[in-house]
Amino acid sequence: MPVRFIGRQLRVLLHANGLVVYDSRTEVARHERLSGRGGSRLVLDHYLEALLRKPGAFPGSTPLEQARSAGRFTPVHDRWWAAACAAHGDAAVTRALIEVLLLARHMEHEHVVAGLAAAIRAGRSPRTRSRWRPARPPRAIPGNCPPRPLAQARRRGPRRW
Repeated sequence: MPVRFIGRQLRVLLHANGLVVYDSRTEVARHERLSGRGGSRLVLDHYLEALLRKPGAFPGSTPLEQARSAGRFTPVHDRWWAAACAAHGDAAVTRALIEVLLLARHMEHEHVVAGLAAAIRAGRSPRTRSRWRPARPPRAIPGNCPPRPLAQARRRGPRRW
């Protein structure tokens, strides 16, 4: 289960070929059913939030090894990680890599890998962690925005019923 659901009560539907996990009415995970008894499959995406706080646990983690064997963590990821670590040190670059892996929640996996490959070809690596955050919308310039309705309501004074 994703780390953010620890301690919450979730609903699990078990089917012949897989299982689906719901938080209220929202599907939070879907997995194929394992064929043997006592087996486990760890999905790297479910651990990214915890690994972001503890990046030192990422290199030797079981979810990373399973992601490599499943082809979700490619040699392109490894090449980018190694090149960036050589240039900038381990902890900050590992956090940046985890943030890149978090992008796969919002983008296609192939696009993320293509972006890393382009960064390798261009000789780019992260300088700071903040470079991998999504762009923020531009700040409004005072005076160019229409007043908010709530602000107008406050100026009028209390309502009389």
